[in-house]
Amino acid sequence: MELNGIGPVAFIDTAGFEDTTELGQERIKKTFLAIEKTDIALILFDIEDLFKTKNPKFITNTSELFKLIERLKLEKKNFITIINKTDLVDTEEKQILLQEFCNELKNLSNENPIQISAQKKEGLDNIKKEIIRKIPEDFLKQSFTKNLCKENDVVLLVMPQDIQAPKGRLILPQVQIIRELLDKKCTVVSCTTDKMKHTLDTLKNPPKLIITDSQVFKFVYDNKPAESMLTSFSVLLAANKGDLQKFIDGAKQISKLTKDSKILIAEACTHAPLTEDIGTVKIPAMLKKFLGFEVSIIHVNGNDFLQDLSEIDLIIHCGSCMFNSTYVVSRQNQAQKSNVPMTNYGIAIAYMSGI
Repeated sequence: MELNGIGPVAFIDTAGFEDTTELGQERIKKTFLAIEKTDIALILFDIEDLFKTKNPKFITNTSELFKLIERLKLEKKNFITIINKTDLVDTEEKQILLQEFCNELKNLSNENPIQISAQKKEGLDNIKKEIIRKIPEDFLKQSFTKNLCKENDVVLLVMPQDIQAPKGRLILPQVQIIRELLDKKCTVVSCTTDKMKHTLDTLKNPPKLIITDSQVFKFVYDNKPAESMLTSFSVLLAANKGDLQKFIDGAKQISKLTKDSKILIAEACTHAPLTEDIGTVKIPAMLKKFLGFEVSIIHVNGNDFLQDLSEIDLIIHCGSCMFNSTYVVSRQNQAQKSNVPMTNYGIAIAYMSGI
């Protein structure tokens, strides 16, 4: 949804902790996995549970929920505690229980919980205000092109519209970067790969920056003006959403791969691979050509990601236009904890192309 004051926001509604069946345990695992892509967690309590137990410490007796809060604190994730159904507080005894429970939650989070009645729509604005307050400071200041270009600079976008390009529209990173360049008051010029030379000839001066698809890095690099800087949409996303230096260091590990190495290629999208697919076809072919031999490759897409990376020698990840920064950094941290180098499509292609 569009949340005024922030912009587009994705809410992930997870399962609760009441289900103790085998399926319930799988749901709980999914709840913990959701933390990896979470910027802010909203932890909702049903006041009826408090009234049933008559124990303000019942949260600490719900081990999974307590572990969830402790993990959020360990990973320095912002979270908001919310108590719902306050319209049911109709006796002095319930009021005392509620106050004691609020004190327990404050001990866990150092902040008073938000009290709401969803039925009466009371207190809901306080949730929105708290979400805006808890947004990380750099969340609204993120930039794709950072200091690579400024007002009045000419930026050339070389965008191949091949079989992988969606029919009748541009992909999300292209749209986002065009919008950012327009906001910066840059002059944006776009062309397909085969029209790059013609487009350069029509410009009075070489463009300050060229942004292209990583798959055509070599062609664009070989044909660009010497004074024009070059990057790709994938590299800009890597720098915007993750730790760029870690991706660069990871690319250097490609030269150290052997015939026994195992590569994990991770794609954020869940589209069906096409005949010219970059993750399943082009990058494996580039690896074989660069190394002179084939390596074992495992492919995952969407939210699927190997929890056990012990047998993986290198991870090559897509630009992650469908993931937020928190999720990308979480995957980088998981790789680092497993001592597995991780790089990005664009940076890996640049490395193998000698750029």
